[in-house]
Amino acid sequence: MDSDRERRRRERTRERRNSSSHESDSERRRRHGHRATDSQGDVLAQRCAHRASRHQSDSEWDSERTPRKQRRGESTPSTQRSRQSAPLSLDAIAKLDKANAKSAGWRGYDYDEQYLKEVRSKEKKLEKERVKGEKERVREERRKESDAVGEEARRRESRQRARRESKKESDAVGEEARRRESRQRARRESKRRSAEGGDEGAKMTVAQRMEAVNGGKRRSHTSAERDERRKAHEERYTASDIAEKERRRQEKALRDKERKRRVVSGPLAEEGGVGDEDDEYQYMMEKRGGAGAPSEYTEEELAQKKKKKKRLLIAIASVLLLLAIIIPVAVVVSKKNGGDGDGGGGSGGSEAASGPSTPSNSNLDGKDPNSVPEEDKGGWLDPWSWWDTEDFNVTYTNKKVGGLPVIGLNDSWDDDVQANEKVPNLKDDFGYGKNPIRGINVGGWLNVEPFITPSYFEKYTVRDNIIDEWTLTEKLGGPSQAKQTLEKHYSSFITRQTWKDIRDAGFDHVRIPFGYWMVETYDGDQYVPHVSWRYLLRGIEYARQNGLRIKLDLHGAPGSQNGWNHSGRQGVIGWLNGTDGEANGNRWLSIHHKLSVFFAQDRYKNIVTMYGLVNEPRMVDLPASTVLSWSQKAITQIRADGISAIIVFGDGFRGLDKWKDSPLQQNKGLLLDVHQYVIFNLDQIQLNHTDKLNFACKAWTQQSERSMDTSTGFGPTMCGEWSQADTDCTKYINNVNMGTRWEGTLDTGNISTSVLEPYCPLRSSACSCASANADPKDYTDAYKKWLYQFAIAQMESFEKGWGWFYWTWKTERATQWSYEKGREAGIMPGKTWEREFSCPDSPSELEDYGKLGLAESY
Repeated sequence: MDSDRERRRRERTRERRNSSSHESDSERRRRHGHRATDSQGDVLAQRCAHRASRHQSDSEWDSERTPRKQRRGESTPSTQRSRQSAPLSLDAIAKLDKANAKSAGWRGYDYDEQYLKEVRSKEKKLEKERVKGEKERVREERRKESDAVGEEARRRESRQRARRESKKESDAVGEEARRRESRQRARRESKRRSAEGGDEGAKMTVAQRMEAVNGGKRRSHTSAERDERRKAHEERYTASDIAEKERRRQEKALRDKERKRRVVSGPLAEEGGVGDEDDEYQYMMEKRGGAGAPSEYTEEELAQKKKKKKRLLIAIASVLLLLAIIIPVAVVVSKKNGGDGDGGGGSGGSEAASGPSTPSNSNLDGKDPNSVPEEDKGGWLDPWSWWDTEDFNVTYTNKKVGGLPVIGLNDSWDDDVQANEKVPNLKDDFGYGKNPIRGINVGGWLNVEPFITPSYFEKYTVRDNIIDEWTLTEKLGGPSQAKQTLEKHYSSFITRQTWKDIRDAGFDHVRIPFGYWMVETYDGDQYVPHVSWRYLLRGIEYARQNGLRIKLDLHGAPGSQNGWNHSGRQGVIGWLNGTDGEANGNRWLSIHHKLSVFFAQDRYKNIVTMYGLVNEPRMVDLPASTVLSWSQKAITQIRADGISAIIVFGDGFRGLDKWKDSPLQQNKGLLLDVHQYVIFNLDQIQLNHTDKLNFACKAWTQQSERSMDTSTGFGPTMCGEWSQADTDCTKYINNVNMGTRWEGTLDTGNISTSVLEPYCPLRSSACSCASANADPKDYTDAYKKWLYQFAIAQMESFEKGWGWFYWTWKTERATQWSYEKGREAGIMPGKTWEREFSCPDSPSELEDYGKLGLAESY
């Protein structure tokens, strides 16, 4: 046995020597070191190295996504996989070789087969471990993402809960303040009645007094009602609503971006200011200091904010309570000292908006309310439903002319009145084209404008989006609830004294703007119908008493003729445009028919001497041919109805030169109306003061003269609106809650109409509205002098045509838009014809206001 074994050993040795080039696989492994192969015949060490390299790349990719760096020495799933996938060590291979060799009895084929099984088993085990590790890594990443989303949802819910609690507390404090105010008001009323009633008031029982005190107390809402109201409010602004608003805004911005910017006269630059008004979501994000990023308030910070807000609300409620006590006392003292309330002047912010606390209707005394038929009670034919009956004929009549009631008018009138020595008597022909019109607008009276009476709008937040008469009426509870508020305004804003003051200032004409809802309203309209009609009629009678002629100005057409807030509703143009454009055009013709039949009566022949078709139709966005066709229909109809007055139509922002050879020239008694302002035109607003004055003297004079010449223009031309303002700094002049061109903050939400860089002459951050909006007593002497000369220059230029109407007589605060306030401040002439300045022949003769120290920043 031993000899056989020795013999075999010698034979193998001999074979190796004789066949050195034909070594067996197993011998090569032992001589050169073992390199394991896998089931595909590839070297296992190379594949394991490749896997380790791939896992290392995965680990590096993961580290780039990880918000913090892996700490040194820290084990991660990727590094573990790399270790598990590394090549087998030489010691391990040697042990495996030894075991295989022993079991195979040095038979190479047995050794290779057994070894291959071991390698394959090892490879499967490693692959299973790799797959398991990969799945674990994915599950870990998903768990982290889920935890992050859940945490963000919890923070968001916490913020919402804090806001709801804060609002709940605010509502509670506000409700308590209102109840206190109501009780105080009831007490004051009780005392007043007691004082008026003498012994009768003294006999009131304690129970009766308590009933009077608690009479105005409002029922407090239950917790469930408050939750329901709050939920309904929150559901108004869902994420989908916000996304839809943003999509529409972006689409509109893209459409408008293609529109070429136009430089024309008048307030065309307001175009686009209709905006989407203010989006609640964007507004809240801006308040938080980020563009759409959620605020990262902690619970502790929210609690502190809630405490601060609570203290602030308590302080506000305390101040309101004190004011509720102090103000009535002050009013009583003022009346005892001879105060008479709203006179025709004064700043009158809130006073002008609220009107008198009690109406003047003593002429109802002794009249029988039952004289009004049951079917007319509470309507516009019922004097007992009117807020103010002063100077109205309150005898009931259902007579109508042109479908419009005559109730309130007296049977007789007198036209033998002369406004002043510069103009003819009312009963005589005025001599249009020879005598210049020196007229005034009473804007903001029969249709509300935010910049004229800002007190109606500034009490609301951006969220409320109260931007015009339509939204104001909605906010007040709809037409029926808003009726008393607006009727108080009609009654007090322009009074009998106002017409006397206008006459004393040297005016001879008054332009009265009003909306179509005075005559008719339609389904869905948010306007108070009819009420302003009788105030128009009373105003005309007041004008007659002072010898003032009237221009009727239809300022708001069905659907809106320009989309600006002074048309009644800010937004899209729905007159002669869009789905209901034709219907709205026909409605306007129907309203014209009623008005023209009514004012064709003999009592109006001498006083309503000018009749307007429509104020500022935006013909740069409406088809000119459509507007011209409608205008011709209206003119034909109005003449057929018996109106012999001058008919006035607007230039539509096309420019005066565009009206040469117009088809409307064939009509007799037609007058072209242009509105001139420097503040809505970017080229004009940035002129320095001396250049603005020269522009008013020369450029507008040339325009008037060119337009008056039928070889270069339409012919008869006048300026129906202009102002003294040289900036657009007045609050709400560019729509509610929008900025200014002057300071570069006018963000309309429209790329083509926003102005986001300063446009004062300095074109820098030095442009400021502070001085322009200051009290006139704080104006510098140089600024007062310039404002006066700027006004006179415009008067002279527009009198090269048929004349002018200043915009406007009265505002709550805006001095540079109020002739009444300008006259009081000494920056307007006392009489329209009294002038201490005249435009020179040469611009070099004008004052250099820079040398006079007038800053170009305001």
